[in-house]
Amino acid sequence: MSAQPEVPVKRQADTARLGAFDRYLTLWVFLCIGVGILLGQLMPPVFHAVSALEVAQVNLPVAVLIWLMIIPMLLKIELREIAGVRRHWRGMAVTLFVNWGVKPFSMALLGWLFVGWLFRPFLPADQINFYIAGLIILAAAPCTAMVFVWSRLTRGEPHFTLSQVALNDAIMIVAFAPVVGLLLGLSSITVPWATLLLSVVLYIVAPLIVAGLWRRWLLAQPNGEVRLERLLKLLHPVSLVALLATLVLLFGFQGEQIVAQPLVIALLAVPILIQVFFNSGLAYLLNRAARSPHCIAGPSALIGASNFFELAVATAIVLFGFQSGAALATVVGVLIEVPVMLAAVGIINRTQGWYERRAGVPTYEECCPPHAHTAQLQ
Repeated sequence: MSAQPEVPVKRQADTARLGAFDRYLTLWVFLCIGVGILLGQLMPPVFHAVSALEVAQVNLPVAVLIWLMIIPMLLKIELREIAGVRRHWRGMAVTLFVNWGVKPFSMALLGWLFVGWLFRPFLPADQINFYIAGLIILAAAPCTAMVFVWSRLTRGEPHFTLSQVALNDAIMIVAFAPVVGLLLGLSSITVPWATLLLSVVLYIVAPLIVAGLWRRWLLAQPNGEVRLERLLKLLHPVSLVALLATLVLLFGFQGEQIVAQPLVIALLAVPILIQVFFNSGLAYLLNRAARSPHCIAGPSALIGASNFFELAVATAIVLFGFQSGAALATVVGVLIEVPVMLAAVGIINRTQGWYERRAGVPTYEECCPPHAHTAQLQ
């Protein structure tokens, strides 16, 4: 058996690419929890006034904040890259199977098992079904923007990463509402279909159209790539501030419940953690069985493990309100996102030699020639 080439991980350089906010996302979320809880206790009339600013059950301040988060992410995506799916169809098939055939249903099962049964004595009885609903909403929204970060850290094939994100977004437009509605119905939650469909239009369809047209217009200008890159750098801090502001509002409304029940977040994190490692491990092993290259298996596994938490949080708020257990459950996904995904990245990197020892699996160099990695999305 020939020796496998050593893979340079470049941990320090890759970690630096995350940026200060992304590296310390958990810290910022904890700070938002503290600030939100404190302000919610000190200024309850302000938070009540914000929650009352609704049109058709859509909170207007939150809608603005969510758009500020989503648009910069969608500007990075070129939906025409879906055509690239044909080259690595095995990896794409695994991605779609895990994302849409396994992940939402496995989370529903884990939610019913842990929240609905094992942890039931420790949780507020009137919020049990809403916690499960939040977990389902979280799992039904595959990752969009952050998967580019995770792909870079595993030296994933850039065109495959972009293709699977674009295809997932296209599928999410038509599948998100039916999958969520089906599973929420099984969870004995009355599904407000009009509101759910409105959230899909408001937070997926409309932003995709706006971002796509904006991106196309920018790229049609002289030095279009440079203009797009400058815009993304300009919008990046705006999107981060919007995320933090949304979290402050969420925890401002959830503050009383969190103070009264400090174990809630820890208990809700359990099924999310299990779901992340189960689905990423399943996708990784299925790709190895299908003899997909390691640079395909990495991003394929990580897109199913991560979540489009901006959409999940927005949908939970629109459907059930700021103060619902569903909104809190989706926020827990934000809380553990970065540390858990970095752990999954580490596992994938450390097992590359084992992965490529399977007969018929191409090496990294065969899958991604040196010039391909330099094209990885920034």
